[in-house]
Amino acid sequence: MEPADLTQLWVYLSTKPLTGLTITLVAYAIGFWLYQKSNRNPVCNPVVIAIAIIAAILHFTGTPYSVYFDGAQFVHFLLGPATVALAVPLFRQMETLKRALPVIVFGVLFGSLMATVSTVAIAHFLGASTETLASLAPKSVTTPVAMGIAKEIGGVPALTAVCVIVTGIVGATLGPAVMNLVGLTDWRARGFAMGVGAHGIGTARAFQVNQTAGAFSGLSMGLNTIATALTVPFLWHWLFG
Repeated sequence: MEPADLTQLWVYLSTKPLTGLTITLVAYAIGFWLYQKSNRNPVCNPVVIAIAIIAAILHFTGTPYSVYFDGAQFVHFLLGPATVALAVPLFRQMETLKRALPVIVFGVLFGSLMATVSTVAIAHFLGASTETLASLAPKSVTTPVAMGIAKEIGGVPALTAVCVIVTGIVGATLGPAVMNLVGLTDWRARGFAMGVGAHGIGTARAFQVNQTAGAFSGLSMGLNTIATALTVPFLWHWLFG
């Protein structure tokens, strides 16, 4: 087949809604296959690999992101049901969660505050604009909520989405190594840290390692989302309003 024929074929396929969905699923399948082949090495995160593959395809084919998203938005829609489904492992760990509830509440509030304050303080020290600071502030919660918070306080939702994804990938990749380095072995604490620091991507990583860690990660991710949504706008308008 001639290159011109391939170009015409892609132009035709790119207008079809299922093309974006197919590319997304195939890219993730390749990423997960490489992840398995690497003996589940966190450096070979399937999400990172999938993002790189999709970005390369869009770049070399000259396909606008909006065209790709028209077909891939079904995956975006599934973020909601997937988050709600975390209630199942939480229910299975209910007795353990009840015993650790006071520690969990304190840890979420402290973790949420530190994630926001440390990020904004470092970015401010490096000379970031107020708009950029507002985009970075909610980076440690799941994407839809983070984008909503950023929009409310004057940030750029698109930039926030990128920061959230990078935060999740870095946390899922380096988190286990850091916890091993400091000698943190309790699965409850490890999962909790992953949920607060790396939201959904970290939670997925926690479930791959241990069910208890996954349950605590899902819980801390949800509570951290609530805490951040309530505190960040208040603190932002108090400090910068």
